[in-house]
Amino acid sequence: MSTTSRLSLALSSGDVPWPDTGRIAVFRPASGTDLSALDKGRCHILTGFRPAHDAFEAVGFDCGTEPDGPYAAAIVFAARAKPLTLAMIAQASALTDGPVIVDGAKTEGIESVLKLCRARCEVSPALSKSHGKLFWFHGGLDLTDWQLDDQTQIEDGFVTAPGVFSADGIDPGSQFLADHLPQKLGAVLADLGAGWGYLSAEALQRDALTRLHLVEAEKTALDCAKVNISDTRAAFHWSDATRWQPPEPLDTVIMNPPFHTGRASDPDLGCAFIRAAAQALKPKGQLWMVANRHLPYEAELGVSFRDVKTHASDNRFKILWAANPARKGR
Repeated sequence: MSTTSRLSLALSSGDVPWPDTGRIAVFRPASGTDLSALDKGRCHILTGFRPAHDAFEAVGFDCGTEPDGPYAAAIVFAARAKPLTLAMIAQASALTDGPVIVDGAKTEGIESVLKLCRARCEVSPALSKSHGKLFWFHGGLDLTDWQLDDQTQIEDGFVTAPGVFSADGIDPGSQFLADHLPQKLGAVLADLGAGWGYLSAEALQRDALTRLHLVEAEKTALDCAKVNISDTRAAFHWSDATRWQPPEPLDTVIMNPPFHTGRASDPDLGCAFIRAAAQALKPKGQLWMVANRHLPYEAELGVSFRDVKTHASDNRFKILWAANPARKGR
């Protein structure tokens, strides 16, 4: 069974005191989460991850990035970062005195989250299915100590936020790419999957650059990038990089693409970034990307570009350069 099957089973059992009326806050469901057990017209999907936001909005859900409660009930889908999960639980509890359902996989630390909740309040028996657990408690509890600061400062004065990629410091892969980028990158660039902006900040040190588009799916990360980069040449786009349409032709794309779906390695995601880069570039445009050495991106690069080479590598990363996109259009 899937995560949503736990939700369906819990709601159909009658054990959860589910309200007949009122809005339901649904925190951070993944794009593929089946919410068919819920009344779509009552749901308020809360997620800053653009692909999930777009997927639920496309099928008629009311979507937002911030709550505007109170709500009659809340559902929290656990995130990979436990502090973020706890912060969502605290927010859900503050927004309703109805049931707060928490659902997550073991790989997302749901068992430790359950233990922490049990230490703070009376929690229902856990429903265990498909390598995960679901439980609920009555909202209205004061869990403000689980709330997070919006942003924190790390090395070199950059700010990040809990739950974003490389929140504790500069990502070594991005730094490796920044150290190997040539001075001449053209006038118009895009950083696909820009995160909190480190790679873009490094690229903006080039005087010849006239515009740099930061494209990032995670709104919290993009909000950090807006703090980290005050350069007027930067343009910020909250968008799924694999679907983003550039407002102008691009000379160069730089990127450190994500390669995980949940906890599992998923090279197809990086390949989708490569295809998006090829489609966004000028006919003679170029791509600079960094990847873990074991990831097999060369085949997709060979299909999407006419010229491909490994520019540099070490025992962890490789820098791949490609130019002259082989196909255009979407």
